[in-house]
Amino acid sequence: MKQILFSIVFVLLGMKSTIAQIKGDWKGTLDVQGTSIEIIFHVTGSEDALQATMDVPLQGAAGIPVSQVAFEDNTLTLTIDQAGIKYTGTLAENKITGTYSQAGQEFPLVLEKTTVTKPGDTTLVSTKEQIASLIALDAGNYTYSVEDYFAKPKTSGFQLSPNGKYISYREKDDKNKRHVMVKEVATGKVVRAIEEKDELIRGMGWINDERLVYVMDQGGNENYHLYAINLDGSNNIDLTPFEGVQASILNMLKEQKDYIIIQMNKDNKQVFEPYKVNIHTGAMEKLFTNDDPANAIVGYEFDKDGNLRGYAKMLNGVNAQFFYKPQGAKEFELLHTTKWDETFGVVSFNYASENPDEAYVLTNLDSDKTRIVLYDLKAKKVLKEIYANKDYDANLISLSRKRNWEVDFVGYEGEKVVVQPVSQTFKKIYADLDKKFKGYEFAIAGKTDNEDQLLVVVQSDKLYGRYYHYDTKTGKTTLLVDLMPQLKEEDMAEMRPITFKSRDGLTVHGYITLPKEALEGKKVPLIVNPHGGPQGIRDSWGFNPETQLFASRGYATLQVNFRISGGYGKEFLRAGLKQIGRKAMDDVEDGIQYAIEQGWADKDNIAIYGASHGGYAVLRGLTKTPDLYKAGVDYVGVSNIFTLMSSIPEYWKPYKDMLYEIWYDLDNEEEANIAKEVSPLFHIDKIKAPLFVVQGANDPRVKISEADQIVKALREKGVDVPYMVKYDEGHGFGKEENQIEFYKAMMGFFSKHLH
Repeated sequence: MKQILFSIVFVLLGMKSTIAQIKGDWKGTLDVQGTSIEIIFHVTGSEDALQATMDVPLQGAAGIPVSQVAFEDNTLTLTIDQAGIKYTGTLAENKITGTYSQAGQEFPLVLEKTTVTKPGDTTLVSTKEQIASLIALDAGNYTYSVEDYFAKPKTSGFQLSPNGKYISYREKDDKNKRHVMVKEVATGKVVRAIEEKDELIRGMGWINDERLVYVMDQGGNENYHLYAINLDGSNNIDLTPFEGVQASILNMLKEQKDYIIIQMNKDNKQVFEPYKVNIHTGAMEKLFTNDDPANAIVGYEFDKDGNLRGYAKMLNGVNAQFFYKPQGAKEFELLHTTKWDETFGVVSFNYASENPDEAYVLTNLDSDKTRIVLYDLKAKKVLKEIYANKDYDANLISLSRKRNWEVDFVGYEGEKVVVQPVSQTFKKIYADLDKKFKGYEFAIAGKTDNEDQLLVVVQSDKLYGRYYHYDTKTGKTTLLVDLMPQLKEEDMAEMRPITFKSRDGLTVHGYITLPKEALEGKKVPLIVNPHGGPQGIRDSWGFNPETQLFASRGYATLQVNFRISGGYGKEFLRAGLKQIGRKAMDDVEDGIQYAIEQGWADKDNIAIYGASHGGYAVLRGLTKTPDLYKAGVDYVGVSNIFTLMSSIPEYWKPYKDMLYEIWYDLDNEEEANIAKEVSPLFHIDKIKAPLFVVQGANDPRVKISEADQIVKALREKGVDVPYMVKYDEGHGFGKEENQIEFYKAMMGFFSKHLH
């Protein structure tokens, strides 16, 4: 009996020893068509429940969850269901020799035991306790918590199926996973079509009446895969099962419901090429070859039948060429060559016309502001101006597929969005909706193919949003959901459009969100919030959870659409070229002075916060005018223009010369000197204000090294710099729990430094 017990003990000890051997970090290299791709598996857990994650450093992907882990008879099996990946290998000493399979392809993969560190310098990152102490500073008897503003709505993202029989939406569970649900309108029956697991579903929509498409990347690395799935959750396939590839949808092909047209950089990481994909099988056909990365094709124009009619091509990095193939022609012809910052975009071909070369086009080739025109692409001439505005770019147009492609409405975004109804049908609908939602902005968020049902979203600066179902025949309006019922409109702050003159005479627009104390005549602390981009992006009027959170704590928020912002014409955009950190920053400072002069802002209590280019503006502001700000929050911001340009993703490289025109030409000695002058890292000796730095470890645009270097340099100088890093995020936080922790910490930081 004793002998049997000893045998069992030795067997168990042997098992534990083997389990101990398999736990840890395992690294190997795949050879895929001449490209070496490093793969790292992290195996943890116990003999009862092993877990694992996978990293692909080349793609900036870390912590990809492994669905199933099995280790028996010295054989390790790892499966990642969502990506169709499986690895099976045999352990011998400190090596695992096996096969990696994905999308029907198999590759030999030998893994060796290694020790893996996280991206960046982990010693710089603030501890959980340090962040918690920062969060604790946001103490006060506030009506609303951070969660009230930033917890994702219980249900959101409503979309009508093409036939109107179903409504899809996102529904959040108690673990903050936002699954895709499909509701049958007639019966009310609801099924979970797509389960959100560790990776976020970044977007989804209807392809046809039976099938949905959704988008995911890995840890925020922006290598987006497209997936298709039946509305009951069956036949879930990865349409783009390729590592290190970014895919997106070009056309939904209403006339060919089993296909979509996508683009991806599968064959060359620097350029995107179009493919026609079967949404049931994943079978694909390349439609055109983009074989000149130095002069890459950057846009494709397909018609409703899936025919490639035109394409836009970069020329020498700074010009754009538009090629078009007239009806009946065999070859594409050069239509025109323009500067990259000029607009010529086909919105839709005019299918109501007998002229197959007629199209609705957005253009500013012969004007400062973008106009909507009817254009003959074969004759190369404007047939008719459809809509224009003297002060803003006209960029809104909607056509009715049901009513022979007549124009329903046009419009533009000024201080607010302005919609001009055109068709008699839409005039009636618009008048009815305008009457029902007086004082609010409303927009058509979706419609059925028959256009008998609409989804209408209603918003304002004080209302996050409500979805309504609208019957176009009866005018019946049914509330589907109030997205944030916990936030009462009467408690929210006003977002007020503002206009002022810059120091060199430009008219600059923006917005200020004012807490009730400011409306009562008190000068309040001001948070300046420059937008990202910077080119072609703008801030807009409407509900902003950030500015509302700031207002709830007594802070006003200033958002300036500084020169180079979009929507104000090409001359305003051009006024900001090679002025990032200089005149663009002057505009922000002039906006601050305007807010002070209006009596809203306390000039001794100003902070600056921004993300991406906005994060750069934070660092630049603290070095350019160090006495102006009491604190700054840099969220995934650039600290050094030189390292930004040297570490751009592969698919940005065709745009390098364009980036040099927007920022600075680093190959030109004079401009390189300016870039150094406006790169905050080289001027940290000027920073006086405390700074909070926030970064996603997998960010492919602004690498973690950008944040590390500014944190390290400032701490060596003795500046207070809390540093938050999330290792499952990229360029901005997508996960609810990370967002909430960030905003709580930011509120604590501002509470500490703004009084």
